[in-house]
Amino acid sequence: MPEPFLAADSVTVKFGGLTAVDDISIEVDLGEIVGLIGPNGAGKTTLFGAILGNVRPVSGSVRFGGVDVSEWPSHKRARAGVGRTFQRAEIFGSMTVRENLELAAEAPALGERPWRLLSRSRYTNADEASEVLGLLGLGDVADEIAGDLPVGVLRLVEFGRALCARPQLLLLDEPSAGLDGDETESLGRSITDAVKSRGVGVLLIEHDMSLALGVSEHVYVLDFGRLLAHGTPDEIVANPDVQQAYLGASSVA
Repeated sequence: MPEPFLAADSVTVKFGGLTAVDDISIEVDLGEIVGLIGPNGAGKTTLFGAILGNVRPVSGSVRFGGVDVSEWPSHKRARAGVGRTFQRAEIFGSMTVRENLELAAEAPALGERPWRLLSRSRYTNADEASEVLGLLGLGDVADEIAGDLPVGVLRLVEFGRALCARPQLLLLDEPSAGLDGDETESLGRSITDAVKSRGVGVLLIEHDMSLALGVSEHVYVLDFGRLLAHGTPDEIVANPDVQQAYLGASSVA
């Protein structure tokens, strides 16, 4: 059986005497949404950093498509087809929504041929940006200045910009932060539609349980840097250890 696109095996990260991630193994395949949940300080963001190459583990390995990338710098991992979003929306506020997406669509080609930046005519991929605008329902605001738009729309813009780089794997860091219930539900549909349409794999850090459990096929739960549980959303909700540590023992019938 082929190995999933992302296979992080026995990853341990330490900061001085603190073990932030302790012997964690997770997998994410293409066309799959996997949730990564846990209380604040559980090690979720640190594990993201180890996968992306921003944090160096003291042990363990990270593989993309069966290739060990543990020694690769972050930019090389990005070129291997891995993208991300941030807890705080990182967009170019003075550009239109379309321009934000078009700029992101340039990235794969410029990464391979950076001298294109020196050409008289800027390399663009308008078709890619238009496709993503349609996929995420952003056509009506395509020519609006991004910085003037509400946070719910900006979350979609950032997600769309990540998609325009044509990643194989997307790491989404708290994509629903600052959103209300309706906006979160809309974002969840957009993530699910994008996975179905593009076959991208998604690893999702999320505190909103309705989103994390609603869109994920498999969920990993961290607590104090350790893997507390993993399984389907139904299995996670029914797990008494998870109820006690994260969901709250009284919150699950």
